[in-house]
Amino acid sequence: MPTGREPLLLREVRPPTAAGVAVAVAGIAAATGLIFGLRQVAPVLSLGVVYLLVVLAVSAYWGLVLGLATSVLSALAFNFFHIPPTGRLTISDGGNWVALGAFVVAAAAVSAVSELARERAAEAQQRREEADLAAVAARALLGGASLADGLAQTGQRIAAALGLASATLALGECAPGEDRSAYPLRAGGRVLGTLVLPGTLRPGVEARLRERIVPSLEAVLGAAVEREALQAGVVETAALRRSDDLKTAILRAVSHDLRSPLTAMISSGEALGSPSLTAEERSELSRAVVEEGARLERLIGKLLDLSRLQAGEAAPRLEWVDLEEVLAAARDHVATPALVTLQLDPGLPPLRADAAQLERALGNLIENALAHGGGQPVSVRARVVGPRLVIRVVDRGPGIPAAEQERIFEPFYRAPARGARAPLGSGLGLAIVRGFVVANGGTVRVESLPGQGASFVVEFPLAAAEPAHRPAADVGAGDAR
Repeated sequence: MPTGREPLLLREVRPPTAAGVAVAVAGIAAATGLIFGLRQVAPVLSLGVVYLLVVLAVSAYWGLVLGLATSVLSALAFNFFHIPPTGRLTISDGGNWVALGAFVVAAAAVSAVSELARERAAEAQQRREEADLAAVAARALLGGASLADGLAQTGQRIAAALGLASATLALGECAPGEDRSAYPLRAGGRVLGTLVLPGTLRPGVEARLRERIVPSLEAVLGAAVEREALQAGVVETAALRRSDDLKTAILRAVSHDLRSPLTAMISSGEALGSPSLTAEERSELSRAVVEEGARLERLIGKLLDLSRLQAGEAAPRLEWVDLEEVLAAARDHVATPALVTLQLDPGLPPLRADAAQLERALGNLIENALAHGGGQPVSVRARVVGPRLVIRVVDRGPGIPAAEQERIFEPFYRAPARGARAPLGSGLGLAIVRGFVVANGGTVRVESLPGQGASFVVEFPLAAAEPAHRPAADVGAGDAR
């Protein structure tokens, strides 16, 4: 543990010397004038204490050197103006030497006490700064969402505490250079990070930095790195769990949802071989094979879409798209497009999105509305609301209970049967909708009251610029896709 006087990390702040000189001169002049007024009520020799007040004040704020100078000037002023014979300096008398000695001793004593008090105050301030710095580092590194952000905040706080232009707290090891100092932060025998400071520190401060700041940073950074590793483990475990859940769900879909159309196709195909079938029966069976094949194709496409979304392989190819064209294409690909009505505000701005993904998402929403709408028409509305483009797909079905309005976007989740109606669909469509919409920067939610249908709301932020105002390079990139 360090002994004796320890260098302060904080620069000690003291009033300017010029201000001290001005105060000393003004104080001596004021004391001289005051003594002239007091000579009528008290002995002259006893009034020297007035100068002593000035000496004490200067010594307390500006230290020993200026205090001694003030004491000498005070003694000379007292001798010249007030000790007979006045108007000249006569310091040969023993009493004059006593007064001068008293001033000097008082100045030295007060300066020493004041210096000690200043050191203690600066030391206390230093400890407070160190405690605050440790608290800030703990909050930033242990309480923040990102370790990188926490390192940046801690570096800024260290720079402010040390009065430096900058300070960098980085992970890993950094070598010092001619214009920077590097302090490795170790834990468990390995370097976790490095505190990099510009230039050279004031004399003596480096030792204090190593003894106080660096150990606290090592402890906090060690805990932060360990926390980051634990969080990464939790995320990886969650990802593995989701992957296992997805595999289980896909196997369940293969065993049930895929088997149904395959069974129907096989049965129809076997029946087609019967020589007793009429032409009308053969046509009906052929149509059933085609319909079940199309159903199987859609289901496989949804499984592939979901797999790509879960694997993070569905990065959108952004381009400027016409929403009216996308909605028209989505409507035309559903089984009963005649039941779908498009209600679009005129002059809708273009949307920066992946056209294929947007068409898939909106197509799944329309299919879902038709499947649950009880054969009633479905309306698709699009309009600009403030800074967002809002698309609503509205059906006239039984509605969705509040408890299920978030769960319906989970993969393979199908709402429980209500009344005599069994759950419809594979439970993939809405999960794919949310995946594609979010990937393109939008949001999707459902608004519904039981018995009043459902309204699926898709929102996208408006594009920052119209295609006509885009830079040439941007236009070329979009057109090339």
